[in-house]
Amino acid sequence: MNEISARRLLFPLNPLYRLGLAFRELSLLWPAQQLGHPVVSIGNLSTGGSGKTPLTIALAGALERRGIRVDVLSRGYGREGFLPARVDSEGCAEEFGDEPLLIAREAEVPVYVAPRRYDAGLLAEAEFEATPPQSQVEEEESGAPESALVHETPELEADGNPPASAAEAAPPLPLVHLLDDGFQHRQLARDVDILLLNSRDWQDWLLPAGNLREPLDAARRADVIAIPADEPELEVALHLWGWEKPIWLLQRIMEVPDVAGPVAAFCGIARPEQFFTGLEAAGVKIAARFAFPDHFTYTRAALDELLANAQAAGAETLLTTDKDLARLGKLTALIPKSISLATARLRIKIENQAQAIDWLIAQITANSRPNHY
Repeated sequence: MNEISARRLLFPLNPLYRLGLAFRELSLLWPAQQLGHPVVSIGNLSTGGSGKTPLTIALAGALERRGIRVDVLSRGYGREGFLPARVDSEGCAEEFGDEPLLIAREAEVPVYVAPRRYDAGLLAEAEFEATPPQSQVEEEESGAPESALVHETPELEADGNPPASAAEAAPPLPLVHLLDDGFQHRQLARDVDILLLNSRDWQDWLLPAGNLREPLDAARRADVIAIPADEPELEVALHLWGWEKPIWLLQRIMEVPDVAGPVAAFCGIARPEQFFTGLEAAGVKIAARFAFPDHFTYTRAALDELLANAQAAGAETLLTTDKDLARLGKLTALIPKSISLATARLRIKIENQAQAIDWLIAQITANSRPNHY
């Protein structure tokens, strides 16, 4: 019996899960806490594997290129501490969580973690208010007013094209919070809800028989649904379902390093088959594969067993994901020189990105707080 069939046996327990969701909805009747600056939530309906982290990184970069200061608020799943903290990109996953650590390293924007994302946001806004904008620093250093600073060419988007509204490439948005994995975290008010959805989610069941944290009808809370670009049938299904709001098409790009010889591929992510399939599509010869639980905490014993199995399979390279690399931390120093360690990076590209970011900025501005805009 495979895992899917085994989980379907849990279907009789789904009414209990729905009852729990109903009680949770009652607890959400209280007004959500609101921060002083706009919040854009990136989330999904399933238990993981949809690409929230790479999309968060992509959005942070796109907004920063428009002259908007961005930070990321995260729960910091798996971290040992509970107090709100700013992520140190040189830190470890035990202290901040693997995803916040990865975002801090890849996006190069401030990332804040706390069990309540509102507390993380308060810390972020306190630090923002204490730090002058870069334009003000440039003005003070140059002695010229900001209006005198010349910007000859608008910076390009990630797809190589200029912003669709280049003349408005620097709107009056001092700060935007990106709420990582925030669709279910409704205790914090948000200005825009971005929901990632794929065909597997569309056909899945609620926990515990499936992987959905909420029923599909919850997707109607979203302001935009982001789907894989290679699943056009899902876009059709959404329109037939009655969805009339924007749909973003996302391209998943796995950047696989050049490796010589067979590899031992390993990961601790929600959907490991996506990782292995992507490696094989890139022509990687996989001698052995190891799938650990999502957010797996690597130990010396686990690494020793992994190395022994990899060497027994004749692998010359250990190949893993960037999230797993963050969780390995200092353990990487224990890997012998006889076997190399390489990382495959998942990147998300938004089709028609300039127009999508224009829409996002317009939504944020329309919902803006009067004391800031």
